Amino acid sequence: MKEAEVLCDLDARGVATVTLNRPTVNNAYDEALLAALLATVRKLAVENAVRVLVVRGNGPHFQAGADLTWLREVAARDTAANLAASRLTAEAMRALNQLPKPTIALVHGACVGGGTGLASSCDVVIAERTASFAVSEARWGMAATIIFPQLVAAIGIRNVRRYALTCERFDAVTARAIGLVHDVCEPGGLDTAAASVIDALLAVAPDAIALSKRSAMQVAGALVNDAVFERLVAEHAAKRQSAEAAEGLASFAEKRPAAWNPGD
Repeated sequence: MKEAEVLCDLDARGVATVTLNRPTVNNAYDEALLAALLATVRKLAVENAVRVLVVRGNGPHFQAGADLTWLREVAARDTAANLAASRLTAEAMRALNQLPKPTIALVHGACVGGGTGLASSCDVVIAERTASFAVSEARWGMAATIIFPQLVAAIGIRNVRRYALTCERFDAVTARAIGLVHDVCEPGGLDTAAASVIDALLAVAPDAIALSKRSAMQVAGALVNDAVFERLVAEHAAKRQSAEAAEGLASFAEKRPAAWNPGD
């Protein structure tokens, strides 16, 4: 029997741990993982027993973004299928971002593309010193539009304009400096580093946390309305079906530079 792509455990204190569970592909997300993540977050949102949500990844990496093999399959389908895939991705990110409970991302290894969207959708991010980050979609001829609201809220437009355009990798210290990461710990120290944050959150009134979180996002303009959400989904889906994306995804599959990359 195939193991679940998203695991969920709830301890006696009300701390729910959601674990991305596709370690053989570095937890890259496909339709099944996204659907499971969305269903899990929506379920936890209405469970009174849940006080804190922790997101982490199984295996050597936190999350490697979208499964590019899956994206090639989606891109070959019709417009409706591509819109559905982009909407599912965006809904999973938005559900985590707007969850009325405090969230913590524990990042190790690589956090790439949609992984940075997951991290920036959480209230607190703790990363191992050896973790690495990248907003990499444009390298493959696509665009990270559906995670821009969370990324802009986390690291600001100036940093999005750098890292989403260059697709550079950056380390955990840089991620902390630009606001994506709150705390950096030594490898293997994520649970210890998170313990004091979890204790602090459990000491705060749950309804007060929910109100404070939503109010802060409202005054910061960090809540995306439905019209903007649908526009981002449409842009994301259309770019995946473009000739440029087809070339980018082909270059990944064939392990060669894309046509626009002069190479070495």
